[in-house]
Amino acid sequence: MKPQDLELLVRREMPFGKHKGRLIADLAGNYLDGFTREGFLQGEIARLLALMHEIDHNRLSDILIPPRQRSGH
Repeated sequence: MKPQDLELLVRREMPFGKHKGRLIADLAGNYLDGFTREGFLQGEIARLLALMHEIDHNRLSDILIPPRQRSGH
């Protein structure tokens, strides 16, 4: 994980699917589970979804508070 990835989680929106337009940081854990199991995505979005899954799974969402405050979300 790069430090700027936390910033991306609170700024980048889901580009497709059921939650298109929703911030990646706001996606539900069970929704993220599907992407990590399937493993069909690649690139930045896949990396961010996997990171958010780990944060959610390990109940570390508090690490997103400072980036949220900086971004205004």
